[in-house]
Amino acid sequence: MVHVYGPHIFHTDDDEVWAFVNRFMKFMPYVNRVKATTGGKVYSLPINLHTINQFFDQALSPKEAEDFIKGQADSTITDPANFEEQALAFIGRPLYEAFFRGYTVKQWGVDPTQLPASILKRLPVRFNYNDNYFFHRHQGMPEEGYTKMVEGILDHPSIEVILGSGLTRADADRFDHLFWSGPVDGFYDYDQGRLPYRTLDFEKFTGEGDVQGCAVMNYTDESVPYTRITEHKHFSPWESHGGSVCYREFSRACGESDIPYYPVHLTSGNELLNAYQDRAKAERRVTFVGRLGTYRYMDMDVTIRAALDCGRSFLAGLGG
Repeated sequence: MVHVYGPHIFHTDDDEVWAFVNRFMKFMPYVNRVKATTGGKVYSLPINLHTINQFFDQALSPKEAEDFIKGQADSTITDPANFEEQALAFIGRPLYEAFFRGYTVKQWGVDPTQLPASILKRLPVRFNYNDNYFFHRHQGMPEEGYTKMVEGILDHPSIEVILGSGLTRADADRFDHLFWSGPVDGFYDYDQGRLPYRTLDFEKFTGEGDVQGCAVMNYTDESVPYTRITEHKHFSPWESHGGSVCYREFSRACGESDIPYYPVHLTSGNELLNAYQDRAKAERRVTFVGRLGTYRYMDMDVTIRAALDCGRSFLAGLGG
């Protein structure tokens, strides 16, 4: 039940995707309520009415808070060109500096002015006391864990699982068609250079009782080297455990021997990515899928939706 590669809460508005994962594992109700430590104080995320009132020492109503944040926002920024400008136009400098700047620098390893504005559009601000991190109708955690769920998906007479064996571009000729979910630059043996990825290091520690009081605690100050601490027993509240397993999460640039987690998109300098993607589009017997194959940040439900659509499109092309 411990998420070895970091916390993954399943959330979606896609009814078909929700039905698909529930075919292989019962999903238990779970609401992700994230906290953040900044400046020595703990706040609720995503930014909501409680966060705003606590941070600014106010007792604002929803309408008053909305007007207050509009006053904080930089109205001179009408077309944000990067992450920082989007934040300043959206919530203003105090909240941006407290909750987003330091965390973003640690997570992506670059100044926020080098990141596209689209990254911040995934982060909501609410003018009520709703601290549910996600908007989606379907949210939950697999009752017996993701490993068992994936085992169920792979338990099919038409699927053969081969572990401990690499696959190269030359191997593609062995198959009628190859669906490649590894790094797109890796398929081409990095012959034009390596695309930038971020990887994660996890520092495990254990404790007794309730260590931090929540599943996820973000640390948004740049002076704190890790981005967050996760306490994994909180992800399965239907279980009871005296002890606790926690992880500090560190983000850094991905080296040649590391596992790539996040593709890095910048506001400029994407010529290498364009070159690899142009080659990938020209492949006739290879389809590039998944976060690494398409070089896109995708949540689990979006990845599954893309896979379902890809499979149907491929079969339709075969007349099947």
